[in-house]
Amino acid sequence: MRKFDTGATRDSDDDKLEYKGFYSPRVMKVFAEYMHSHRKQSDGQLRDADNWKKGIPLDAYEDSLIRHVMEFHMLLETEGREAAAKIAPAIFFNIQG
Repeated sequence: MRKFDTGATRDSDDDKLEYKGFYSPRVMKVFAEYMHSHRKQSDGQLRDADNWKKGIPLDAYEDSLIRHVMEFHMLLETEGREAAAKIAPAIFFNIQG
């Protein structure tokens, strides 16, 4: 049990997930910028940000993940970390899928 100076009490947070500790706002900003830059479809339409929630087959995520990991590795070897880092949000998206 936690007791605060104000007298308020709360259960212990020892066994609760600590999102703030595992989450990087800077990384999420880069991810959101990347995702937003890829919302425009080939027909010119802007897809909803949560369009992926409608359902994408796992094998599509897997194929895309492997392609992006290979691209990341190639860029890392040929152009360096800064270039490769630009692909990281695509990898993150497919891992979430």
